[in-house]
Amino acid sequence: VHLVESGGGLVQPGGSLRLSCAASGLTFSGYFMRWYRQTPGKERELVASIDSDGTSPNYADSVKGRFTMSRDNTKNTVYLQMNSLKPEDTAVYYCNANRLWYSYWGQGTQVTVSA
Repeated sequence: VHLVESGGGLVQPGGSLRLSCAASGLTFSGYFMRWYRQTPGKERELVASIDSDGTSPNYADSVKGRFTMSRDNTKNTVYLQMNSLKPEDTAVYYCNANRLWYSYWGQGTQVTVSA
């Protein structure tokens, strides 16, 4: 199983980025997907989650109204559209695939929000 995140980078405050996570080696449509983020010295934080058919995404309060998570089961990919970015959104962002006792992680993509 491989999860590969992409789309991170350096952006100014107020800007936008779209992260992607491409999955392979699993029956993607059967997996609950999540985005996490982590900064040095802190625990990994759940940012957003989406169920297997793409309905009912959920968001952390810190990103609600600014981030949108979606998935395309035909492309085995989940997305995280991040708008109105703030310096405190700076982190390494990871995607996670979960089904029953199976849990897989990507390698992460760095997002830096700075002027």
